[in-house]
Amino acid sequence: EGAALATGGSCRGIVVSTLAEAQFFAAGGFDDILYAYPLPWGRLDDCIALAQHLQSFQVLVDTPQALALLHQHPLANNKRWLVWLKLDCGNGRAGLRPTDPEAMTLARAIAEEAPDKVTLVGVYAHCGNTYGCHDVPDVQAVARATTIAVVEFVT
Repeated sequence: EGAALATGGSCRGIVVSTLAEAQFFAAGGFDDILYAYPLPWGRLDDCIALAQHLQSFQVLVDTPQALALLHQHPLANNKRWLVWLKLDCGNGRAGLRPTDPEAMTLARAIAEEAPDKVTLVGVYAHCGNTYGCHDVPDVQAVARATTIAVVEFVT
């Protein structure tokens, strides 16, 4: 009910942090879901099922190995994996630092290696480092730093 309110009833454009959430929302009629956690290799079959069932199931990739796994498991019916490059802008939990040359290399690989199997949707950064902030100015500073890092990377 909350997700329907948040999306204006469109059942599109939600972000989840677990596959259980993705499956729950898919069963509830949502057809555009971003799974905002780096691709879980051991749960690839669940990701494939969601990607085949939904109009748009998007995943995060932060390693060349995860990208290779998607290449090795193409989707059926002319569907492509919809992929976001996961950047780490200070959280230190997952993703590549935007200043790491490997981040640009992986972004190019996602975009160019197998366009018939994988589409680069964009870059994704989670400001999890705000969890330790004590006031609004601290949160705003993290948000600004993250925005600057992402914009510089994309540019």
